[in-house]
Amino acid sequence: MTMRFLRCGREAVLVEVDDLDEALALYAALRAAALPGVTDLVPAARTVLVRIDPAVTDPPAVRAAVGGLRVDRGHPPDLGTVTVPVRYDGPDLADVAAHTGLSEAEVVARHTGAEWTVAFAGFAPGFGYLIGGDPRLEVPRRDTPRTRIPAGSVGLAGRFSGVYPHDSPGGWQLIGNTGLRMWDLSRPEPALLTPGVRVRFQVVDR
Repeated sequence: MTMRFLRCGREAVLVEVDDLDEALALYAALRAAALPGVTDLVPAARTVLVRIDPAVTDPPAVRAAVGGLRVDRGHPPDLGTVTVPVRYDGPDLADVAAHTGLSEAEVVARHTGAEWTVAFAGFAPGFGYLIGGDPRLEVPRRDTPRTRIPAGSVGLAGRFSGVYPHDSPGGWQLIGNTGLRMWDLSRPEPALLTPGVRVRFQVVDR
């Protein structure tokens, strides 16, 4: 694995890799290694930000330690499973079915039949980018984004699925809605879906 290191002041190192699979594998290796002085790990599509306590370690030491890790692409982190109940009545369900050549029922069956994994978070607090779904569900973003998408909307875009944590603009294809709160500051961990968590979608009527 080729890694490129960017120093982010005294308290972080950004590690760049070639693709999402490598970023997930590196994130898993870093979690398992529990390097001294590392206070937080923030994965993204092709990077992992390593935050550190400068009283314990420094960027050169972190770079050396990360570069010496054994990184196995076949073992992503596993932080448990969250079941997300979904009412599949989204405004784009018919468009997704037409784009994929599936029936609406088949779209729902493939979405609920896969075990998804939160690859990384972004866009908004509590928004997890989920991977691992059926390749037939890969669809483009909408040509014209909506100015307001209700919180709890379940969408598809490219290889990802996701749940909007707040009312916000967005361009994903919406196939359903859940009543679960993706982001709640009253919880010890505000985000329900954090990197490494596995997700199962479940059909509900209401």
